[in-house]
Amino acid sequence: MNMGGPEEGVMSTGERLIYMANQIARNLATEEPGRAAEMVAEHIRLFWDPAMRARIVALAAEDAGALTPVAAAAVARIARA
Repeated sequence: MNMGGPEEGVMSTGERLIYMANQIARNLATEEPGRAAEMVAEHIRLFWDPAMRARIVALAAEDAGALTPVAAAAVARIARA
């Protein structure tokens, strides 16, 4: 039996940011990929604080495969801004 502590199964902040960016991208899956990426980037610009934006850019640089293609394209747009 696994007797992990109270933090077992809890996402780290970085994991949570990746999850959220991918979730926003999934919600826009019916859009053309370029438009979806711009919409995800706009959502992140409008609703995430500067520290969250900086962290997702850093996370994308560390592990490019963690984000879906649309989320990765959105984060790349944010990084260029």
